[in-house]
Order: sequence, then structure tokens, then C-alpha cells
Amino acid sequence: MRIERKLLSTLKSQLLSTNKGLVVYGPRQVGKTTLINDLLKEFEWHTLILNGDQRGSWWELLTSRDLSKLTLLVSGYDAIFIDEAQRIPEIGLSLKILLDNFPKLKIIVTGSSSLDLASKISEPLTGRIYSYKLFPVSCGELLKTKTPYEIETQVEERLIYGSYPEIFSLGGAVEKSKYMQNLVDTYLYKDLLEFGDIRNSSKILDLLKLLAFQVGSQISLNELGNSLELNRITVERYIDLLEKSFIIFRLSGFSRNLRKEVTKMDKIYFYDLGVRNAIIGNLNLLINRDDAGKLWENFLIVERMKKLQYEQKLFSLYFWRLSSGAEMDLIEEENGELHGFEFKYGKKTVKTPGSWIATYSKATATLINQENWQKFAI
Repeated sequence: MRIERKLLSTLKSQLLSTNKGLVVYGPRQVGKTTLINDLLKEFEWHTLILNGDQRGSWWELLTSRDLSKLTLLVSGYDAIFIDEAQRIPEIGLSLKILLDNFPKLKIIVTGSSSLDLASKISEPLTGRIYSYKLFPVSCGELLKTKTPYEIETQVEERLIYGSYPEIFSLGGAVEKSKYMQNLVDTYLYKDLLEFGDIRNSSKILDLLKLLAFQVGSQISLNELGNSLELNRITVERYIDLLEKSFIIFRLSGFSRNLRKEVTKMDKIYFYDLGVRNAIIGNLNLLINRDDAGKLWENFLIVERMKKLQYEQKLFSLYFWRLSSGAEMDLIEEENGELHGFEFKYGKKTVKTPGSWIATYSKATATLINQENWQKFAI
């Protein structure tokens, strides 16, 4: 199934309007290479395509950081596309030389992990690149090929198997389950363990399982450390690595420094629920599991994040909770305005916490359930 990605038009516009390089981050198998190949088809450019996973005769020229050798590499080309660039030593310095000396050369780079690539390019390429993140397929992207009704009927599949592009081409539950398990076993940890300098890989995998079971709950670094026999600093570092590998992300507690607002512990969510479910070995239907509410909350938050990022909105996301227990699942801050959202699976309704309205009288509060989620997420 061919799915047109929302970043395509954004990248096309940038290539036509600027001489800066483009960097697209995202996990492996999320469709970065397909996206860039689709992008290049929009232009009649002579393009040099290199893959950091596959060394060739070009490797010495690109890594030389020698202008004459780099000239030999790119002469005659209109564009250069470097896939999995995090694997190329000192790639940032090489890209800086290319951008500074070949202003007409279109440079596009992808990386499946920001662990190494971001550190390699952030300093030498300051002001010389635009960076984007490609997520697993969003529900908004599915609207190109599916009706809102069809999207609605497949919500359970998104909650169980996630939204990696390949999932949409597979038939039954057995195929989908095998794919997700293979994705986790083969690709998920590759960059994490290689670039993160992890000495005890079992510990970070155990941590990931603990986080998967605590989706939507506030996490205690000390408790996680005690469970894994790790110190707090190591747990914090591992979580940071998991974030930079595009496996999880954190929401912090929202506060205007009121003493009753709970902000010390973050909540953890997964970029893809299929990955989360494969990690804990549970790809069962919702009728046979007790975490549907957690999956629903994670699904809505990440779909909202995709929507806002692809629309290039400036926003911040939080959760809100008082020591009394009153809470809002998601707080969205945009242009100084606060919007609170409470998520309920099914068609349940819930009363907005009076303390939220009382504390932030100018903020909005909206219940999101299965009757109105598409307006919120798509």
C-alpha cells in the first residue's frame, strides 16, 4: 500500500526555496528512504545516492574532508542523498564543506538515530540545515487512501500493531505480529546499542519493558533503578538514549509554580504502539487485554504530536495533575494559549476537573473519546 507522507510537500518547498541542507530523522523502517526517493522523483536532477550502511569507493572521498576529493565526488551532480548518515565518521564536517563550497548542490541526509548524527552535525552545520522528523504513518496521511469511516474501523489495529508503513501491506494477524516482533528484534536496538555505548544491553531492554508497562503513568527514576539494580543517573541516561532512538518520548508535568501541582515525575509514551506491544509480547485483541485505556491515551497523544509537527506548529505538550488527584491527560500550549484534553476510551464522558478551570480560567478543556477523536487527531 502506497502512502503519501505529509512531509513530502514541505521538503519539496524547502528544496525549491533554499540552499540549505535537509536532514530527516526517524526510526528505521519508518519510510525515510521511500520518502526521499519520492521527493527526488519530483525533480529531474542527476542525484548521487549514498548509503552509510554500505561502504563503497565513495567512502574515502566523503570522509576525507578534503575539498579536492569532495569536488571529485560530487562534480556533475545536482543533488546528493546520504541515507543512514549517522554511520559515516565526522559527516557534519564533510557536509559543511559541501554546503559552503557548492551552494547549488541540493543536499539531503537521513538518520535513523539522533544519538550520533545530531552530535556530529549540530555544531558544524548550525544555520546551514533544516531538520525534520518522520513518524510512523499518521491517521492524517491515511486520509489520502482511506475514508474517515475506514480509519475508524481500523483504530483497533493501530492500537495493537501500530503504524509502521509495512503493516498496511500485510494481511492477517499472524503476518502483522511476525513483522512487529522482527522489527523489534532486528532493527529497534541496532543504533541504540551500537552508538549508545551500552555495556549491559539486557538492562536497557529490561528498562524498556518496565516503561512499556507504565505507559501513561508517572515514572520514578529511583524506583526503576531499584528494580533494575542501576543508579538513578544510569536510568536517566538510558531513557535519554531511548528517546534519541525514537522509541519513547516524555511528557513533563505542567505548572505555573503552584505548590499543589505535581511536576517532579514525567510520563512515558511510545512513538509506535506496535513496538510497545511487541516489546511486552502482547499483540492480542483489545477484548483480551486490560490496557485499552492506556493504548488509547498513547495513540491520541502521538497522533496529535504528528499532526502539529507536520503542520509546523510551535507547541509544547504536558500533562497536568494536582496532589489531590485531579488531572488532565494532555495540556497543549500554543501561542500562549492553554488547551486541556481528557481522554476516554469508547464513548464515555467525564466532567472536567473544576480545579483546572479554577486555576486556569482562560484555558479550554475538551473531552476526547471515540466520537470526536478524528477532529482532534486528524
